[in-house]
Amino acid sequence: MNGNGPLFYYEVHEGQGPYLVLVHGYLSSRAQWLLNLEALSRVARPVVIELLGHGRSPTPQPPGPYLPDSYVEQLEALRRALGAERWFLCGQSLGAGLTLRYALAYPERVLAQVFTNSTSALAPEGWDRSIRPVMEREAERLLRDGRRALRDHFLSPLRASRFPREAKEALVRDLSLHDPAGIAYTGLYTVPRVSVRSRLGENRVPTLLVVGEREERFQESRRYAEAHMPCLEVAALDAGHSVNIEDAPGFNRAVSDFLRRFRD
Repeated sequence: MNGNGPLFYYEVHEGQGPYLVLVHGYLSSRAQWLLNLEALSRVARPVVIELLGHGRSPTPQPPGPYLPDSYVEQLEALRRALGAERWFLCGQSLGAGLTLRYALAYPERVLAQVFTNSTSALAPEGWDRSIRPVMEREAERLLRDGRRALRDHFLSPLRASRFPREAKEALVRDLSLHDPAGIAYTGLYTVPRVSVRSRLGENRVPTLLVVGEREERFQESRRYAEAHMPCLEVAALDAGHSVNIEDAPGFNRAVSDFLRRFRD
């Protein structure tokens, strides 16, 4: 952490109500939330962060800062820096694993939380062993080929086919800000360790899963969460992995209605 605050970049938007920290996924940026900020600002004060190595955030030396538990403490440092007694959380994809982990560590600090499709956050036992070779190959390419590897990455926003033009263009612009080494370190040290599946039964925080039903590979994880996670509600939308972009109006309605119930 930098001084008394987190290492990662963050920015606070105007809004009404408690702070709402928004955490994007792997190879994304603050632009992940471009289509959501205006609506969410009517029920909360959005705070967007960028993961280490992504966008405007630095690329510290690995592995320590990239470990999920380090992110939990960085989020807690952010809460203190904001002077918030309690706040809302929202995690997308990889970011969901980090926000869910924070809520397990500091449930008394969380008014309510939202998360979206996240295979990594709800990955079963053995995920770390199966995903690690994939991340090691990607890291090798990123460290060797640099920005070319970012552009060609299978999660590059250049490949997005269902994003509205405004959101896609913003994500593509931010792609040029990513540090290939920081993305590699995220894949090596954050992704394999981020699953909280075995701890879902410990949840004490009101939780909304906004699920994109078109992403078939996530549906088993959804069913597992519905069966094992206390305090969970589900809003299902006709969208894919990036549900908050692909159906921004539906996401904004579901999240706003949910958060409104838990404002102090």
